[in-house]
Amino acid sequence: MPARPPEPTAPAGLSGGPGDGDPLALYWDFYWAVAEAQLAEWLPARPARVLDVSGGAGRSAAQAATAGHTVIEVLEPGPPAPPGPPAPHAPHVPQPPHAPQDRPGPHARNGHRGRPPGQVHRVIADSGTLGFLADGCVDAVIAENRALSRQLVTEAAVGEIARVLRPGGRLLLSVDSLTLGMALLAERNYWAHLSDVPAAEVLLIPWPDGTITRCFGGDQLRELLVDAGLDVEWVRPRTVLSPSTVEHLLKRSPGTLEPLVRTELTAPVGDDSLGVQLLASARRS
Repeated sequence: MPARPPEPTAPAGLSGGPGDGDPLALYWDFYWAVAEAQLAEWLPARPARVLDVSGGAGRSAAQAATAGHTVIEVLEPGPPAPPGPPAPHAPHVPQPPHAPQDRPGPHARNGHRGRPPGQVHRVIADSGTLGFLADGCVDAVIAENRALSRQLVTEAAVGEIARVLRPGGRLLLSVDSLTLGMALLAERNYWAHLSDVPAAEVLLIPWPDGTITRCFGGDQLRELLVDAGLDVEWVRPRTVLSPSTVEHLLKRSPGTLEPLVRTELTAPVGDDSLGVQLLASARRS
């Protein structure tokens, strides 16, 4: 029997079409609010040197600078990396649109107790090698916006991140999950390939437009980080609440965004395979 495409599913009656707008617009408001709040909780409490290799399509660098940190933002040559290729025939595997850039949102943390904002220094370079940085020269690394899923040789990229982190420095990253990879395979009728997913050491999934994403399960992500010499602090889905639940609640009561974000941040995570993206925090020994 063919495997059922995994959650999350698009809300019933909101499939939309050309000119109908984004059927998950309310969910993406929630998604970016959660991402900002998660980053705000994770950022160092004291002014630090932060390396951002998220690809320039988000606003994590601006948020970290607003919180008083000095940020080195690595931009690849060419246009900013997209947050995820569109899947026009796969409404059950939604990917976030671009976050508004260069301005922190309402959930971003400001400088503490009068702390002046930091600065963002942009560098055009290869984020997979970081050869322009010395060993142990940064206090924290942000690899948001699925950056490490776009680095298909992720082991080398994480090894470079570990190299430039000082002892005790921390890494925050997001990657595409096995849930997303399986949904993409199912959407393209690659049913035979689905049985190979649990045993795959490396899962590279083609999108309809020809781009490729590397997907991870929770155990694979932990192993990747440990092999690079990092201590895993936690792994969790980006959001536990489903898009359909969030859309339903925000349509009924738009003022529930803040409580929903707080609920997401405190929700117990029993299964880190949920969700289309995984978020992880690790520390260099």
